[in-house]
Amino acid sequence: MDILNKIKSPIDVKKLSNKELYLLSNEIREFLVSSVSKTGGHLASNLGIVELTLSLFSEFDLNKDKIIWDVGHQSYVHKILTGRKDKFSVLRTHNGMSGFPKRNESQYDFFDTGHSSTSISAALGMARARDLKKEDSKIIAVIGDGALTGGMALEALNDVGFNKTNMIIILNDNQMSISNNVGGISSYLNRMRMKPKYNMLKNEVKSKLSGSEMGENIALKITKVKDSIKQLVVPSMLFEEMGIKYLGPIDGHDIVKLKEVISNAKMMTGPVIIHTITKKGKGYELAEKSPCKYHGVSPFNKTNGETIMKKSCESYSKRFGNSLIKIAKEDKDVVAITAAMPDGTGLNDFAKEFKERFFDVGIAEQHATTMAAGMACSGLKPVFAVYSTFLQRGFDQVLHDVCIQNLPVVFSIDRAGIVGEDGETHQGIFDLSYLSMIPNMTIMAPKCLDEVYPMLKWALNKGTPVAIRYPRGGDILDNLKGISNIELGKWETLIESDSNVCIISTGKMVSHSIIAADKLRKLGIEIELINATFIKPLDDDMLKELSSRKDIIITVEDNIIAGGLGSNIQMKLLEFGYKGKVESLGYKDKFIEQGKVDILYKEEGLDPDGIKNKVIELLK
Repeated sequence: MDILNKIKSPIDVKKLSNKELYLLSNEIREFLVSSVSKTGGHLASNLGIVELTLSLFSEFDLNKDKIIWDVGHQSYVHKILTGRKDKFSVLRTHNGMSGFPKRNESQYDFFDTGHSSTSISAALGMARARDLKKEDSKIIAVIGDGALTGGMALEALNDVGFNKTNMIIILNDNQMSISNNVGGISSYLNRMRMKPKYNMLKNEVKSKLSGSEMGENIALKITKVKDSIKQLVVPSMLFEEMGIKYLGPIDGHDIVKLKEVISNAKMMTGPVIIHTITKKGKGYELAEKSPCKYHGVSPFNKTNGETIMKKSCESYSKRFGNSLIKIAKEDKDVVAITAAMPDGTGLNDFAKEFKERFFDVGIAEQHATTMAAGMACSGLKPVFAVYSTFLQRGFDQVLHDVCIQNLPVVFSIDRAGIVGEDGETHQGIFDLSYLSMIPNMTIMAPKCLDEVYPMLKWALNKGTPVAIRYPRGGDILDNLKGISNIELGKWETLIESDSNVCIISTGKMVSHSIIAADKLRKLGIEIELINATFIKPLDDDMLKELSSRKDIIITVEDNIIAGGLGSNIQMKLLEFGYKGKVESLGYKDKFIEQGKVDILYKEEGLDPDGIKNKVIELLK
């Protein structure tokens, strides 16, 4: 029975019977595995949310109601049901369909997401706009249990509970299991409290008792008894204490039950949270057994799960993790921190070897940063390994709690620069700009894998805040030698030349510049090439010397131009009275969309040919 190909819009889902919805759920899972195995993407989380998504589409009218997806990587089913099934062949490709909700992609994508813990705040804003405009619609926020570790989600829960705004929150819990005893009792209580007669009786009793002082005392005692019982038998009382009606836990794969609970929640006043239990990777055995492995995947063989793409060489994440282990064996004060990314940041092996010195704080970058500051205050040497895009979430803590106090916290910034298919929300192209402006911060970038260990060791002995930024993946060139001696603020000359052209590159862009220099040499054009080992502080002595003998200086960075390395170099050259041409290569004042890294570099003029062509252009 082919139901999936008949679904063109949310209206088509509402017409289906429960039996057809279950059949459709199987078809969707088959489609997801088949499609994502070809393109790559987020698989396990989407396999786990199929029935929940179908139930939401069945119970709500998306032509007026709004569903806000937290993070958004679990929105594939939503995209399928909103007429985008045929676009999955170009999922996460350049100019293709995004792997996250995008308002410019569909009328049913109500909020752009990519970072976690935002859905309740966004939904609350929409609910209040609805109320001010006196509109009739339901606002639903879908959030995962992991995202609740983000402080922003708790702030929003506190607000919505205190102000009793009408909205529904779906807690998609794919971590916890349901105890039979607790689950049975709480299910019974939920059935009772969702029935209209129960709520009418409760409101009538409350109304009559509130008419006298004695009645109010009786009501208060009844409430205390009720709350005491609920504390014993209903899980997650945190929500009730915050003023949010709690329903659950509910089997997130039981469409009949889900629809019943959602239908009743729609009739309740004030905020309601529906706690659903789902299984990551459901329906695909390999993903069920290894949900972390299949969270975000490259193209793979769906039969055996093996990655189709050839495995790359050693990554910066792996080299960082191994380097930290080596240093930690010699220095007992070294500790490692991650915000729910031990695998992605290369800290898995460290966590096994130094269990007591490893701290995974969940999705809570602000907390991680200030906790690191507290550790540094107490004599430890904390290393916070974090993706560039996620460190943005802890900007105030970096400035206020680490740098003002000049504390020895090391930020190992992974996925710096372009990361590719995840698009605007994940490109790490702002860290040089937002860190360079902060006093007391030192910023470094290895040009090759061999520089990771010495830089990390140097940073841990520096005694002040240090950020080391490095790209996703490994080296482009395999013949680069690491710097032999690290000295604060000193750069490295890689190619000496008497020509009047100098390129100053940093990090991954050094390799691009070396390749560009080779291409220029074949055209009879010589250039001098400098590796900006330090982005902050700049090498003032070298810049002063270069300003006296170079007519053209080009800076190259995998970062936005505004406030980055090039901007700071230009200000310094101006200070030195430089009269030549200065050109900064980086990203213009825009967000960089999704696509393969090589395509994006070429488009932005940061590939070797782009650098070569800029030199030729300036020479003309």
